[in-house]
Order: sequence, then structure tokens, then C-alpha cells
Amino acid sequence: MAFSFSDITRKLGSAFGGSSEESVLGIDIGASSAKIVQLRASRGAAILETYGEISLGPYGKQPIGKVVKLSPEKTAEALTDLMKEANVTARSGGVAIPFSSSLVSILDLPKTDREALKRIIPIEARKYIPVPVSEVQLDWFVIPEQEEEQSAFDRVEKPTKRPHGQEVLLVAIHNETIENYQTITENAGLKAEFYEIEMFSTARSSLGHGIAPVLVVDLGAGTTKMYVVERGIIRLTHLVTVGGQHITETLARSLDWEFEKAERVKRERGLKDSNAYSVEENERIKVALLSTLSRVFGEINRVLLSYGQRYNKNISRVVLSGGGASLPGLSEEAKISLNADVEIADPFARTEAPAFLGQVLREIGPGFAVSVGLILRKLKHS
Repeated sequence: MAFSFSDITRKLGSAFGGSSEESVLGIDIGASSAKIVQLRASRGAAILETYGEISLGPYGKQPIGKVVKLSPEKTAEALTDLMKEANVTARSGGVAIPFSSSLVSILDLPKTDREALKRIIPIEARKYIPVPVSEVQLDWFVIPEQEEEQSAFDRVEKPTKRPHGQEVLLVAIHNETIENYQTITENAGLKAEFYEIEMFSTARSSLGHGIAPVLVVDLGAGTTKMYVVERGIIRLTHLVTVGGQHITETLARSLDWEFEKAERVKRERGLKDSNAYSVEENERIKVALLSTLSRVFGEINRVLLSYGQRYNKNISRVVLSGGGASLPGLSEEAKISLNADVEIADPFARTEAPAFLGQVLREIGPGFAVSVGLILRKLKHS
């Protein structure tokens, strides 16, 4: 039922010790699993106290790795079990809102003052939101104009500028989504201090402070989310309805396996050959996995090209995050298939943890990018 780290977290507890009064939680409830991280601020550093992940499939009578839609009450049950397994002691923090449950758009508006924007934006939002504005929570942010100097990733041609306009990042979350997450946290005995759309959390934990545009690719169980971040601002978003579950299903069909076996093989050996299989079987496994991944790679390259054409800038690199980014051998294959430099997200690098956990945290880190990013927001503003 659980993919957790109780043994490791017991070691973490003894390694750090101390009170949890300043501890903060980052809660990320995905399509197939829930993840939680607990950090504590100490002398300007984020100390990792515990973390864990639990599969949601069994709570919906489905195998591990399957995408499920649980009731808030059932999700709270899974979250409660996870906190017990991971020895969580904190009771408040941030909660991630899935990209699929939100709307993020960039509006081109006339240049005007903030008070006028407060009146204009709810009216403009109606063009992008398929439900009445009263049914959502709106937030917005004026995207700063770019500085005149160019970075190494700018094209030779100067981008076309609109002298009398400005760009505004619009974010909308349905009221029902917030209510569901309030039910989940209350039933699990937790206090949600704030909510944040997952892509902002991932960007915070996975990217540095460079000015060149970066494409973050979040490989989830049900979908793959892509967003370009430039100078700390999300400039473009793209959703692909292909994820880890589709990869497992293709592998299961290709080798006539049950879903559970295909999921286990995918996680354990991924794109790397294994002595447990013949040369022919190894090749069939790799071909099956790549048949789905190639679609994702194709979409990534399309976004890279599209952004370059729209803004006259080359994206400097691609950062792979999400649970799917932990697939063994993915990095090597991505570097061959993508038209940009590739790296795997390492959110735990922004925390302090015992040295013996280093390798484990790098391997499972991409899946915890959202949870770590949520806490870093809280610690930054504390």
C-alpha cells in the first residue's frame, strides 16, 4: 500500500533530533500518490526532518501506479497513513494545487496603473475562464519588462515590443478545488497555511536565479506539464495528456504482463538493461518504454521551437522533474532526443540532510520538487 521511507525517517529523527516547533510541511497530492516533506529552518538553512510518499491506487482498489480520483475523505485517510509512516510531527504548511485544477494565462493589456488593472482583469478573465468569475479565486501579477541588455541566449534579431502594452500573469483556481483541499487537510488534522499551484513550487525548488529561459518538464502519472521560466517568471505553459501510467500500460501490453509487474519493472530498471532478462527481452522493454516517451520528447521539442519563434530566444536547458523523472536511464535518453541541455531536478540539494542519504535523495528527489518548493516559499517569508 505504501511507498514510504519509515526506516530512513527514523534515522533522520535520530540524526537531527530537536523540537518540531519551527517545522513546516509541504503536501503534494498527485494523481497516483501523495508526497509530504517536513523541513525546519535553522540558522538560514532548511533542515530536512522527514519525507514520504504513499500510493493512492490501493485506496481506490487499484494497483500502485494507477491514476485514481478519490473522495476528499479517502484522500485524507491516505494522507494520515503517510504521516504515520513518515513520522511527521508538524501539523501546518503549504498545499499544492494541481496544474489541471487551475488556469494560468498571460494577458496582453494596455499599460495602466494597478487600480485600473483591478477593474480590468476580472472583465478580461471572463474570456479565458469557462465558468463565472464568482466561482473562482483570481490572482494576478504584472510581468516586469525585460531589461535592454541581452543574454547569451537571445537571438540576433530583437524581439518585437508593444510600446503601449504590458503582460499580466493571470491565475484562477475553482472554489470547489479549494474546498476539497480544506476538507482533506481538516480530516487529516492539518492546517493549510497557504495554497500554491504546483508549477510555482517546482520552479522554486528546481531552478537557480539565472536569467536565461528554462523549460521545466514535470512528468506525472496522468499528465506531463511543461512551463518555460524566464527571469523567475512563468512565460508559457503546456499540458500533455501522457504520463507514467501510459508508459506502464504500453509496457504491459507489449510484453503481455500484468500492470503491477510492468510498473515494478519500469521503476526498478527503466531504460537500462538487466541481467534478469534476455537480450531480446531487454530490447522489447526499452522499445515499449520509448514508444510513449518519444511522444513526450516530441512535444518538448515542439515547445522549445515554439518559444524560440515567439520570443526570439533559445531555451537554455530542460529540467526534468516529477516522479517520472526518476526513471532509470531517462537522463541519457533525453540528452539524445532533446534539442537542449538536460538535467534532472534535485530539490533536496536546497536542504541540509545527513550525508548517508545523499544518493537516495538525488534518485527520488524529482518527485518531491513540489513539496520542497512549497516549504521554501514559507521559510523565505518567515
